[in-house]
Amino acid sequence: MAKGIELILREGDKAPAFEAESQDGDQVRLSDFKGKFVVLYFYPKDNTPGCTKEACAFRDLHAEFRDAGAVVVGVSIDPVKAHQKFINKFKLPFTLLADESKEIVTKYGVWGPKQFMGRTFDGIHRITFLINPKGTILKIWPKVKPEPHPAEVLECIRDADGD
Repeated sequence: MAKGIELILREGDKAPAFEAESQDGDQVRLSDFKGKFVVLYFYPKDNTPGCTKEACAFRDLHAEFRDAGAVVVGVSIDPVKAHQKFINKFKLPFTLLADESKEIVTKYGVWGPKQFMGRTFDGIHRITFLINPKGTILKIWPKVKPEPHPAEVLECIRDADGD
């Protein structure tokens, strides 16, 4: 388990529906991706070291995710403008959702107490959910190492049968 947070969703659960604004200002819903694997990865903040490493690793494998029938969607509470800058700076080819209201992070149970440099505060835990084409949570990674993580997710998709 991620330190300081108890997951509320389990593998095999129906993925909670969501809607949020993307970096392009479009409203994006989970239902938009029906029939595809959805890599829903939650990350703390745009342009920070770990988040940049993770996003760039997803970027570098983007064509392989697409070929495997998957879409990658990153979620943080950063505003659309921050997402636009992050995408432009690192040429990220996937969707980032601005969850400023914390609706998605709450539904997925990734918002909670964290510790950094002796300080405790609420924030997003770096957790990834793999949702299968039928809308069920296939796999949850509650502890993510940013750089190798996207390859682990891709391997899981390749091993799955879509059910």
